[in-house]
Amino acid sequence: MKSAPESQAFGAQDLAGALHEKLVFGRRIRVLARHLAALIPPGARVIDIGCGDGSLSDLIAQTVPQVCITGIDVLVRPSCHIPVRPFDGISVPYRDDSFDVAMFVDVLHHTLDPVVLLREAARVARTIVIKDHTRTGFLAGPTLRFMDWVGNASHGVSLPYNYWTDAQWDAALSDLRLRTLQRTTKLALYPPPASWIFDRRLHFVAKWERATKPATVGSAPA
Repeated sequence: MKSAPESQAFGAQDLAGALHEKLVFGRRIRVLARHLAALIPPGARVIDIGCGDGSLSDLIAQTVPQVCITGIDVLVRPSCHIPVRPFDGISVPYRDDSFDVAMFVDVLHHTLDPVVLLREAARVARTIVIKDHTRTGFLAGPTLRFMDWVGNASHGVSLPYNYWTDAQWDAALSDLRLRTLQRTTKLALYPPPASWIFDRRLHFVAKWERATKPATVGSAPA
């Protein structure tokens, strides 16, 4: 039996999650699908790493001609919009260069060491398309933590709140020999006045290309 504080916390998570689904989620995936689809070429083989239920990838597939998107996630949902394969959150279970594009959407800040998955993504695909956060500006950390909690706590998603600064992103790209082809922080995920607090420069979408293949961490057969 849950104690009163535990029950109150559980109720707050459920309420926050319900409000997020109703007021934010639909607009968010439509806006993100538009930004990400613009970075994926027609006919590309795409792996969506940490895909959730695949609803965002499904929207992208409706926009990009002849694209083929496969998902992997540590928690495979009972119902998914795309084919999803389980993985351990560390090693991507596909051979080198199995895909044209590896995609991350708000995944890496849920890991303790984003470089591990970035290296794996660069192993299985030459191009990486990503949406994530930068910890920059006034009260950036607390704002990102609040958004993360509202959107994910009710789903049992791990929340290490590992938000990188621009300098940390740049260092990782340099170490992995990834070069930036496109990058924007003007996403308009939220309508005014929420955008004044929750958009700012806290989010980015980027397209990176592998210059040379990084050292293999855990190559696995398809």
